[in-house]
Amino acid sequence: MNWIDTHAHLYGEEFAADRTAVVERALAAGVSQLYLPNIDSNSIGGMLELEEQFPGHCFPMMGVHPCYVNENVDQELAIVTDWLSKRAFKAIGEIGLDFYWDKTHVEQQYKAFRRQLELAREYSIPVAIHSRESTRECIDEVKALQDGRLSGVFHCFSGTLEEAKEIIDLGFYLGIGGVVTFKKSGLDKILEDIDLQYVVLETDAPYLAPVSYRGKRNESAYIPLIGEKIADVKNLKIADVAAITTNNALKLFKTL
Repeated sequence: MNWIDTHAHLYGEEFAADRTAVVERALAAGVSQLYLPNIDSNSIGGMLELEEQFPGHCFPMMGVHPCYVNENVDQELAIVTDWLSKRAFKAIGEIGLDFYWDKTHVEQQYKAFRRQLELAREYSIPVAIHSRESTRECIDEVKALQDGRLSGVFHCFSGTLEEAKEIIDLGFYLGIGGVVTFKKSGLDKILEDIDLQYVVLETDAPYLAPVSYRGKRNESAYIPLIGEKIADVKNLKIADVAAITTNNALKLFKTL
């Protein structure tokens, strides 16, 4: 079986001691492609090093994470814009809004999100959207700019069934990770009513490890565990889950 992790921060300091081994474990588990969302200008170097070390397996995105947006937003957006003009990236991400931790820079978050959605339209590449405590707001922002050129994934989807359907109607995928294995998440109930053709798998490593490893560092090798849970929820063979979600990811990132 072939799997794809559509969202993993493998360049992070949490993997400093065994980064190569982490990627190799993923490949050994059948997770053949790993998509790396950027955080800010400080994470670009490590992300590109992984791409160089594992060509054809590690694919970088370019963007500014909403939790790292601050008063220097114009400078960070200029760096993103410059990189996009210099070379190809599979997506713009991780972008979006986050109203969970801190609302100090909400205005700057909106500015960064809108600008990066515009860049995605300009370069015809998908976006990876972070929408913690802001699913409704992120949907509205995408709706306002959707002219047929926007595509992407709502990473770590945590909204309602109605919001999931809105996201699908916008031409976007739902990113499903370890949270689906949590007993009280309710995500399994939502997935019962969602066709798998609109789902891609992710870990968000090192965060949100599935139940067997909950509370520990997450890694891309755990993607099949997420697939197992979805197979159970959807009453499908795990091979079918792997085939469908992998094909979705290949279409999303135009890797077919």
